[in-house]
Amino acid sequence: MLNGKTVLITGGTGSFGKAFSKRVLENYDPKKVIIFSRDEFKQWQMKMTFAKHLDKMRFFIGDVRDKERLYRAFDGVDYVVHAAAMKQVPACEYNPFEAVKTNVLGAYNVIDAAIDSNVKKVVALSTDKAVNPVNLYGGTKLVSDKLFISANAYAGAKKTVFSIVRYGNVAGSRGSIIPYFRSLVEKGSTSLPITDHSMTRFWITLEEGVDLVLKALSESYGGETYISKIPSFKVTDLAQAICPGCEMPEVGIREGEKLHEVMITKEDSLTTYEYEKHYVIYPRMDWCDPGKYNLDGAKKVPYRFEYCSGTNTQWLNVSRLQSLLTKIPFENGHSAD
Repeated sequence: MLNGKTVLITGGTGSFGKAFSKRVLENYDPKKVIIFSRDEFKQWQMKMTFAKHLDKMRFFIGDVRDKERLYRAFDGVDYVVHAAAMKQVPACEYNPFEAVKTNVLGAYNVIDAAIDSNVKKVVALSTDKAVNPVNLYGGTKLVSDKLFISANAYAGAKKTVFSIVRYGNVAGSRGSIIPYFRSLVEKGSTSLPITDHSMTRFWITLEEGVDLVLKALSESYGGETYISKIPSFKVTDLAQAICPGCEMPEVGIREGEKLHEVMITKEDSLTTYEYEKHYVIYPRMDWCDPGKYNLDGAKKVPYRFEYCSGTNTQWLNVSRLQSLLTKIPFENGHSAD
């Protein structure tokens, strides 16, 4: 699929961009992998990490807010993975206009540039926070998701296909709860603060996220939202896995935070199909021809089905979390959730 093709990743110096680039360069023979981001230092760091692949890599300094720069970067590109976003919940709450510029207007710019540059496929990364959003980050990503789905009609006679991959916080990623808890333990703390003892979250690794994006690039026809089948965990169990026997004072839910995360709403169940390792929400739009989708191996989910971290059928207990945590590298940071 990607052999001989040019792939561009917006926000490509982030955790996902590095993992995706590594997979593509080691398992395919692309013509080029283009890293589009606005941080020159992170690009330099990535060049050092990917030194043996630099003959196939290009680095563009640019911002998704800058449509003109996107047009230049998208010239000759076959596939785009849109990972650029403002993701930190507190930062988005404090800088709402900046979040809108990046997450909403940036998405609009990517869509225009992809269509006008005849990009074959675009996969946009979404988040569980875009579902029934209670914070600005989730609200901007909901709008972004709607834009990318409708872009399949907006493209008109052009052949660009747009789809979405949705998942929650990646285990161990910068700004998530795992590095936050670990940093406290490293400083000698035997007490880990819990916002609410009944809180749950989904668990997904970077590799699983990359798998799903590659599936979307390979199989999408336009307008689909792909969601992995992944386990849930209790935040209290995570705390015990990181620091066995620790105290867990309940500090209260912060603004913009949920008790449980939802990936698929009951309303979405009307057009959601289950596959062996993932779900797909198909669009319900006048422009959408349901007959174009390949539903081989698919099973319609029950009416009013909801995919929620609190009612999931797969769970990680303390011992399983401890085993998985040995594979998660340490990164300092604070919880974005």
